[in-house]
Amino acid sequence: MKKVDFENLILFENEDYLVINKPPYLSSLDDRHEAQNILDLAKAYTSDPQLCHRLDKETSGCLVIAKNPVAYRHLAMQFESRKVEKIYHAVVEGIKEFNHELVDRNLLTNNKGIAKVSKDGKPAQTFFHTVKTYWAHTLVECRPITGRLHQIRVHLAYVKSPICGDTLYGGKALFLSSLKRRFNLKKDTEELPIMQRVSLHAFSIVFEGVDGKPIKVDAPYPKDFQVLVQQLEKNA
Repeated sequence: MKKVDFENLILFENEDYLVINKPPYLSSLDDRHEAQNILDLAKAYTSDPQLCHRLDKETSGCLVIAKNPVAYRHLAMQFESRKVEKIYHAVVEGIKEFNHELVDRNLLTNNKGIAKVSKDGKPAQTFFHTVKTYWAHTLVECRPITGRLHQIRVHLAYVKSPICGDTLYGGKALFLSSLKRRFNLKKDTEELPIMQRVSLHAFSIVFEGVDGKPIKVDAPYPKDFQVLVQQLEKNA
C-alpha cells in the first residue's frame, strides 16, 4: 500500500477528537506485516492519540481517535453504556426486506479470531434495515448495539444474508459477469471481483463530545464500495 496522507482522511476535528475515514486494507493498530497503521499515522499528526474503537483491516469508514486522556475516557464510558450510535452499510447476497429487524444472538470467538453464534458466547445485538434492493443483492443498514468481533458479519450470515466478499462467513465474491447480461471478458484475462474485500463500510457515528454536545460524522464510500453500488444500480 502506498504511503497514506493522514490529513486527507480527517472528516472531523476539534481539540478532543479526530474522526477519520479509514481506508480499507489499513490496520487500526500495529501489524508486523504492514509498514503503516492508523495509530502510527495519528501519532505523527498529534501528540497523544488513542483509538477509541477498532475496525477490521478490510473495513472502511468512521474511526474515532481521542487526542487526550480525558476525551478517551469520556468516549470509553459512552461505549461501555452503549450510548454511541454506529451505522454500517453492507452489500449482502439475496433480496432482503429488513425492517429494523433485531438479531439477538450470542457470539463466541475461538483462538483463531473466528466468531460464531453460540448460546455459550457473549450477548450481541444488531439491528438491520434495508436501504435498497437490487436484482439479486441488497444494500443493508446495520446498527450494532454491542461491539463483538465480526458481529455484523456473523449476524448477517446467521440470517442467511452473508456479506459479498466475506468468504470467512459464507459470502461469495461478486463479479460483473453475474450482473451484466452482455459481459465480454478479454481473451487470456482473469475476471476479478468488483470489490476485492468484505463489502462493509462504517457509514456514520454519533457520540457526545467532552462539552456535552453531540458529534455526528458521516463517511463517504471509498472508491471500491462506490463502484460496487454503482454497478448494482446500473444493472438492477
